[in-house]
Amino acid sequence: MIEDKNQDKTSLSELGEFGLINHLTKHFNTKHSSTIKAVGDDAAVLDASEKQTLITTDLLIEGVHFDLSYMPLKHLGYKAVMVNLSDVYAMNGTAEQITVSLAVSNRFPLEAIEELYAGIQLACETYNVDLIGGDTTSSTTGMLISITAIGKSAKEDVVYRNGAKDTDLIVVSGDLGAAYLGLQVLEREKQVFKVDPNNQPDLDNYTYLIERQLKPEARKDVAGLLKELEVKPTSMIDVSDGLSSEIMHLCSQSKVGCKLYEDKFPLDPQVISTCEEFNMDSTMIALSGGEDYELLFTVPIADFDKIKGNPNFSIIGHITEESQGMNLVTRANQEIELKAQGWNALKE
Repeated sequence: MIEDKNQDKTSLSELGEFGLINHLTKHFNTKHSSTIKAVGDDAAVLDASEKQTLITTDLLIEGVHFDLSYMPLKHLGYKAVMVNLSDVYAMNGTAEQITVSLAVSNRFPLEAIEELYAGIQLACETYNVDLIGGDTTSSTTGMLISITAIGKSAKEDVVYRNGAKDTDLIVVSGDLGAAYLGLQVLEREKQVFKVDPNNQPDLDNYTYLIERQLKPEARKDVAGLLKELEVKPTSMIDVSDGLSSEIMHLCSQSKVGCKLYEDKFPLDPQVISTCEEFNMDSTMIALSGGEDYELLFTVPIADFDKIKGNPNFSIIGHITEESQGMNLVTRANQEIELKAQGWNALKE
């Protein structure tokens, strides 16, 4: 995509840092009254409110978190925003602003960065957030993107990881495992392309999986759905590193144990069929896959009737006393100790 010789390319050095920022952000509009000053000054200015402020940041590095051989730049911009918004929603908050910092090598022309920012702008418009600042600089190692998201929540609505209690139900939104399998499909096609560049991939059977990998959606809707049901989670986290890692975070922070039930995991039909094709265990994919950006939360058992049967949520287990440990209950009713086998950001 970046090496297309038929298009005129504009070197980033022609614009300079401030010229580049002005060029990339001129079409972004602010929507929140809390945004007093966005891009264009030494610092953004936000209006203080009676609500609590939520702040989260993520760093994405080419070759570690994304591969531009199959990740379109517009999708990358969109996904980079989703990664951060998901963390705000996991606190039961509302995202309002983001900052974007970008480091790129000289192999990226202006047109490539415009594509990236088109994805960022689409995410801002879709999720009603304001771009309020950031930074750009050069890189000798490809592309690095750092996004910070800022959100708000009433003090009484904030949900932390440390509130789960014995007998609470464990609930997850959406379905699990599709994003990881989408990555496996894309990696397979990349290897096929290396062997035969003329080979045209047939991805019709994997459309949902690939969409979940390349263009995930953060679950902005969950807070509203729970409010309608008059349910407040006792703890919550987003599923970015894999279900097993996330439930272990909740249990560790809350000083409790858990039981997850294998037969309760929500799996899309494409996940099941692709696991069969790739000879993979769908339960392990759901537990360890990651990048689903669904929300995993606990609710009091008294709220069972409010949650059960809701198409947006699946009850996949319950919290136990800490002494019972963290376990998976298999379809054969055997208990297996959970292990965190999901994404490890510091693994070599």
